[in-house]
Amino acid sequence: MIQTEKTPNPNSIKFISERVISNSGTEEFHSKNLNKIKNPFVRELLSFKGVELILLSKNFLTVKKDDHVTWDSLKPTVISHMNDYFNKNKSPVWDKSVTDTKKYDGEENEIVSKINEVLDTKIRPAVARDGGDIKFRSYEDGVVKVELQGSCSGCPSSLMTLKQGVQNLLKHYVKEVQSVEAI
Repeated sequence: MIQTEKTPNPNSIKFISERVISNSGTEEFHSKNLNKIKNPFVRELLSFKGVELILLSKNFLTVKKDDHVTWDSLKPTVISHMNDYFNKNKSPVWDKSVTDTKKYDGEENEIVSKINEVLDTKIRPAVARDGGDIKFRSYEDGVVKVELQGSCSGCPSSLMTLKQGVQNLLKHYVKEVQSVEAI
């Protein structure tokens, strides 16, 4: 059974499943990269008219659409696609044994560890409730750079979330943090 939930971004909807969608953390896919995507479920979903990106997570996926299609026409198609997949497959949609969730090449020091802990325990669960994710990308000279994904990507309230939520929490728990920027 698939349930839907609105997100703060009017162009994104969260599709919640009782089945595991991703057993490898969150992964975001953009329609502009369709030719590079090997996963058949993801390729087909991104090829639906109006779908710009999808975010796969453990028990939900978020679909972000463009303005040329309505949710009345797209939502039943996505639900049907998910139900069809789960009726034919026992495995998750995204089943990858090793996933690089941080994509961070810098030195893993005490400050970076604290930042990741706050992101994992305080921020990521809240962002996931809205159908999105936040990925740590770098820390240098007091500035944390993160990537907003899923419904948070391009959301009208994402700047407020970033500055009033993420930045304030990180500054509170990690004294070395001075600001947070989205990339």
